[in-house]
Amino acid sequence: MLHYEGSLWLSDGARRWGGADRVELLAQIGATGSITAAAKAVGMSYKGAWDAVEAMNNLAGETLVLRATGGRGGGGARLTPRAERLIAAFRGIDAEHRRFVERLAALGDEATDDIHLLRRFTMRTSARNQLAGVVRAVTAGAVNDTVDIALPSGAPLVATVTKESTASLALAPGRAVVALVKASWVMLGLPDEHLRVSASNQLPGTVLRTTPGAVNAEVSVELDGGGTVTAIITMESASALGLAEGSAIVAIFDASSVIVGVTD
Repeated sequence: MLHYEGSLWLSDGARRWGGADRVELLAQIGATGSITAAAKAVGMSYKGAWDAVEAMNNLAGETLVLRATGGRGGGGARLTPRAERLIAAFRGIDAEHRRFVERLAALGDEATDDIHLLRRFTMRTSARNQLAGVVRAVTAGAVNDTVDIALPSGAPLVATVTKESTASLALAPGRAVVALVKASWVMLGLPDEHLRVSASNQLPGTVLRTTPGAVNAEVSVELDGGGTVTAIITMESASALGLAEGSAIVAIFDASSVIVGVTD
């Protein structure tokens, strides 16, 4: 089950003002009248606190903290009216943000599934083919691991990744992943019971669309059970295979051609 939490940051175009940590620093300055005490309260160094204050002053285009030099503990400090309004505004927005997160959590598992899907939509990559799946098994090797992935149709897909990638992506059975395959890495073959190739992935389907070009053709394949894969092949190959809409075809690519990604 997805655990919902969120953090709030304020920005104005390309300018990022800050979030709860910086606003809390301002609030502690207002409460204590001291940069030193405020920095200690939020777990920052004195220099780090002043760096943050100066950054906020620059982003705001006006002074938020007035400093009185001298005295014990580095002198006193007080907030300007603009800083006090900023704290109040942020706390009001943050309260609404917390209520939003709570309402999101109350929507249940169906909303959780939708959010997972939306997260996949936000991923941008140069790979034309992006196939969602779930890890079925991970077979460890000396250098590389073999990852068996089940596509939504139940069709198997195999990827070879480094052991470091297995660890950093936390790949294990049940882990939701996205398999990325560049269109130029996909080969096409005609279905034949005697077809024998060394590539681990052989996904049967039918030709959905062929877009010819001067040198290459782009072929979209509708996989059996759902999903599509796009291949870039030469015009000569497209002609030799006799490709036509609806004709049976097999999308073929090596396990080493599959890039495995996760969205969390």
